[in-house]
Amino acid sequence: MATRITILCENSAGPLSGTLGEHGFSALVETDHGSLLFDTGQGETLLPNARRMNKNLSAVALVALSHGHYDHAGGLWPLLRNCGGKEIHAHPELFRPRYRINDTGDRLSIGIPYQREFLEGLGGRFMLNGEWRELLPDICLTGEVPRKSSFERGDNGLFCDSAGCSPDTHPDDQSLVIRTARGLVLLLGCCHAGIINTLEYARERSGVAEIYAVIGGMHLGFCAEEQLDETVKGLRRFGIRKLVGSHCTGFSAAVRMAREFPGSFQPGQVGFTLEV
Repeated sequence: MATRITILCENSAGPLSGTLGEHGFSALVETDHGSLLFDTGQGETLLPNARRMNKNLSAVALVALSHGHYDHAGGLWPLLRNCGGKEIHAHPELFRPRYRINDTGDRLSIGIPYQREFLEGLGGRFMLNGEWRELLPDICLTGEVPRKSSFERGDNGLFCDSAGCSPDTHPDDQSLVIRTARGLVLLLGCCHAGIINTLEYARERSGVAEIYAVIGGMHLGFCAEEQLDETVKGLRRFGIRKLVGSHCTGFSAAVRMAREFPGSFQPGQVGFTLEV
């Protein structure tokens, strides 16, 4: 079987009737060597959408989490409760407090909504590691991504405290890297580390120069215009065949990339599938 990637949770539902959208992201990766779930969404749509697409999440033993936000890790509770214990790979700072402070001054808790002990009681076995590592043959989790580009400054409304004194630099942000015959395929959660930083690191650590596809949240809708401009310039260097923007990519950023990368960029909604 070719590697198959299916988006199970995303902000919007695609043309497949009976699927649901929610603010969040989750994708199922199926290979000859096994399957894994990358992120879990908020938790409202993961199981209904999986059932609608005939995906048996009880048979999936591995979960990889991109970072500790509620819209990526909130689905752990219904997943573990209904589909049995899982081995969960994430960064050691997965459970740190997270807040968004809006322009109005509203303070919203956006961290993972469960304690580690509670999830372990449901069968979650946490493998916390900040390094690059292989989860299945030819499928790696980046671990902590070095921040080398000067323009990828990220979202300045995110903090580790409700007072807004400690900016959240998201050291736990990581992406999934899949080696295929066509080149690398990357799955992004929110890519708080910056998409250019992440792509460069994936090429360096994998030893594969060609990037075939990038799928997921690019978090460009929350960043400065300068970052979007420089990101578009940077992406041109990679010659990516398929750019699939989801979740936090942002509407205006998605429109810009559709214009800049005609034939390559497309939105990734619930039900989107790539086989490679």
